[in-house]
Amino acid sequence: MSDVNGVAQDQLRSFVERIERLEEEKKTISDDIKDVYAEAKGNGFDTKVLRRVVSLRKQDQNERQEQEAILDLYLQALGMAPDLPKD
Repeated sequence: MSDVNGVAQDQLRSFVERIERLEEEKKTISDDIKDVYAEAKGNGFDTKVLRRVVSLRKQDQNERQEQEAILDLYLQALGMAPDLPKD
């Protein structure tokens, strides 16, 4: 490895090239995801809701329940909570 001004050129070049390859792969994957959402939209699915479902599936159950409880609390505080059926 060459050492110029305290920087290992070969190692630096390797890092940069790896990052560039990964960035290209990320762009390709991002484009593929956009295509899937477009396909879902073409089949009548709401992509905003679909994105929310994907986001929720990434969370563990406890985290999701906590967020839902906080959302319910906020909605109640703003008078936006859904009316509960009366027995």
